[in-house]
Amino acid sequence: MPASAPAPAQQDYRLPTDVKPTHYDLTVWTDLENSTFEGIVHIDLHVNTETNTVVLNTANLELGEAALKSGSALERAETPSAHAFDTTNERVTYTFPSALAAGTSARLSVPFKGVITGDMLGYYLSTGGKDGELRYALTQFEPTAARRAFPSWDEPLLKATFAVTLVSRADSVNLSNMPAISEEVCTPGSPVAEPWIAQKLAALPDPGAWKITQFETTPPVSTYLVAYANGPFAYLESSYKSPLSGKVRPLRIYATADVIDQAQYALDIKRIVLPLYEEVFDIEYPLPKLDTLVASDFDSGAMENWGLITGRTQAFLLDPNSSDIKYKQNVAATQSHEVAHMWFGNITTMEWWDNLYLNEGFATLMGEKIILGKAFTPSTVYPEWKLDSEFLGANFYRARALDAKLSSHPVEIFDHLSYAKAASVLRMLASYVGEERFLKGVSIYLKKHMYKNSVTKNLWEGIQAATDLDIPKMMDNWVKKMGYPVITVTEKEGGIHVRQDRFLETGPADPKDNETLWTCPLNLLTADAEGKTTLNKDLLLDEREKFIPLDTSKPFKLNADTTGFYAVHYSPERLAKLGQQAAAPNSPFTLSDRIGIVCDALALSRAGYATVSGTLELISALKNEKEHLVWDAIATNLSTIVSTWWENPEVVDRLNVVRRELFVPIVKRLGFEYGKSDSYDDVQLRTTAIEQAAEAGDSWVLEELKSRFAHLVKTGDDSKIPSDLTNITFRMAVQEGGQPEWEVLKRIATKAKTPSQGLSAMRAMGATKDLNLAESTFTFIMTETRDQDTFYYAGGLMRNPVTRRFLATKFKENFAAFEKRYAGNFVILSRWIELSFSGLSSEKDREETAAFFKTKDTSKFDMSLKQTLDTIGSRAAWVKRATGELTHWLEQRGNSKL
Repeated sequence: MPASAPAPAQQDYRLPTDVKPTHYDLTVWTDLENSTFEGIVHIDLHVNTETNTVVLNTANLELGEAALKSGSALERAETPSAHAFDTTNERVTYTFPSALAAGTSARLSVPFKGVITGDMLGYYLSTGGKDGELRYALTQFEPTAARRAFPSWDEPLLKATFAVTLVSRADSVNLSNMPAISEEVCTPGSPVAEPWIAQKLAALPDPGAWKITQFETTPPVSTYLVAYANGPFAYLESSYKSPLSGKVRPLRIYATADVIDQAQYALDIKRIVLPLYEEVFDIEYPLPKLDTLVASDFDSGAMENWGLITGRTQAFLLDPNSSDIKYKQNVAATQSHEVAHMWFGNITTMEWWDNLYLNEGFATLMGEKIILGKAFTPSTVYPEWKLDSEFLGANFYRARALDAKLSSHPVEIFDHLSYAKAASVLRMLASYVGEERFLKGVSIYLKKHMYKNSVTKNLWEGIQAATDLDIPKMMDNWVKKMGYPVITVTEKEGGIHVRQDRFLETGPADPKDNETLWTCPLNLLTADAEGKTTLNKDLLLDEREKFIPLDTSKPFKLNADTTGFYAVHYSPERLAKLGQQAAAPNSPFTLSDRIGIVCDALALSRAGYATVSGTLELISALKNEKEHLVWDAIATNLSTIVSTWWENPEVVDRLNVVRRELFVPIVKRLGFEYGKSDSYDDVQLRTTAIEQAAEAGDSWVLEELKSRFAHLVKTGDDSKIPSDLTNITFRMAVQEGGQPEWEVLKRIATKAKTPSQGLSAMRAMGATKDLNLAESTFTFIMTETRDQDTFYYAGGLMRNPVTRRFLATKFKENFAAFEKRYAGNFVILSRWIELSFSGLSSEKDREETAAFFKTKDTSKFDMSLKQTLDTIGSRAAWVKRATGELTHWLEQRGNSKL
């Protein structure tokens, strides 16, 4: 089936195409005091096929009487002879007395009313401000919630132009996709163009308390990208000059006044990256302005509404005095990611949701790697950010972990794979064809489909035009099929034999699950006797197996720079040599190579292709590594092993000895203080080393962190806790403390001075060893936290081995309450299921979890549940398979140093 065609089940959800919207005149009246909105929408229609019915989407709205104008001059006016609501498919069908002729135009008008709820969907309510009492409303329409705000053809293919008018209280701020062209406070008797507004004003005793804001008309846009907001917003302002036209465009970021001073960094990132996107795509940003609105209540991280990006405080706010590099990277990546969508997704939009991965994968690659890489040079800021290597931990290996499950799926089904795997395989393609030619192909694609919709093959055609390569042949199986391969390397006389098979976290795939053959760029790196390296980027594996002539006495490595989305399985002897070569002073292997060697080793040992002890031996060979990102990979993998064997105290204790021996010397070398002259690697490595040493129970590190927290408790002054150490300091304070420390963090979580500090407190409240405090944390989650924040607290309970089983039990006991709370938001419910159970590691746990959900309606979170059950099963299998050899290795090494 072509990528442009929806799956058969989806056809039932598609609107009829006998009429198509071309323009919306949308008026919305917002009453924040009463949490209501109402309005009227006039929709210009083109009639494709003769019909006397009009079908469009609506949900959770009270609709007034519709009216239809038709005829050559729209002179014929009719009201429906009948109408019917389909609540399952969220649509209304109007039947009119006269048929609309094919090829003609019509204009449908529908009044509507709704409630501004806190669901974080449609037009919804958020609260914020210094006291938490400020009320404001904003939209979140992706994927199908525009219909909750106004009747519409709520499908991405049905683009139209929008002219938005907002009516609100006179002392509030109105925002939408486009700039305002007029804003006037209402006065009695003054002319109003929209009769619906005039009628409403005439019935008010105080029309002067309201104002009308009209916005410019948008280019053709899908409904999910339409946005508007009303509230007491403050803003910061900047601008950028287009490198293509010289035009200067205003840039603003809006938030409530109490936090607007933390928005400058995100605004600066937007100013830096916008001209870079124009240069790369050779297409000018087409709207007159680009705003960002920061909201206290927001479902996802951020949303790419055209001209009005929206997102949560944690995504865009940064304390100007903070030195937390990770948080800076997250804010920069989020803002740049959303700006990427202004082209990829907004100018050119997928035809249907099965191609959403094109939007998200591309924005992830461009926003978080390519464009930030161009932005952060020595002439700008943060030249030490190693974004291509950072990409591996942030996206590449997360995607591989998901895609290694038997329950995986093609990237056309939306979840984290839509972002991470899609970005990873696009990165692989860019590496293979060359980044410059890749971006040229993207520019060709965007120009050809400006203001239109597209499918996967259209992007491949653009890149093919720039490269003269058969892009569909290479890429189709990467996006249309689930999974990825493990390439097994067998050394033979005169070279190596390579074979690809599907990689599964549970071990070798059965033949029925091992039918796909991928086109894999092998990126073969070789070194001669003098250490000079040669990279063969043209070598492909597009069959099951092949022989490659090679001198195996010299260093070699497949998947140079870890760009290929696959694992490489070497013999234990070759893996040991790779470790030695990676640790050598003049190693032929890059930073990304070394990260890949470490992460592949753990993935292969988890799946039974190699031993855990082999991974630990590899880590021991890298003990003198200098780069933080390699140490970060080591830390992540050690933490994974500890977390998997969490119910085996002897194994955990011995693994913690290993962690302390690795990381405490680094803490002693780098210390606890962060200086302005510190290198990027030293800052990051210090943080990672302190975290690992503390988690492994080093008494010296724990005492230092506890003393710094004690100063905060005693004085209220947090200056002794560097921002980079807030997470680990808060967690250890609760873990090693009691009720007083927990209460302090509860207060911070409720009213933090910065979003990052608040996040640290939320996660830390679950770190307690006291199950009574764990009970208090869970009660706090259920009664006092924002919906969007609950899983941060749950993550803390899941991470803590003392409360891991407690969390699973509490979720099951309160499942009905979770279902009710998140009835309209399956994303958060899915996240809760993952957090509540994926830390478990026994087959009994998998069976009991599956049995619990067997009698439940799992349709809204079925994918997440299957992935979670797979995770528990693979952890249990790993424990069963590897406990003996892991215990033996730990006993053999005793307490000797690595």
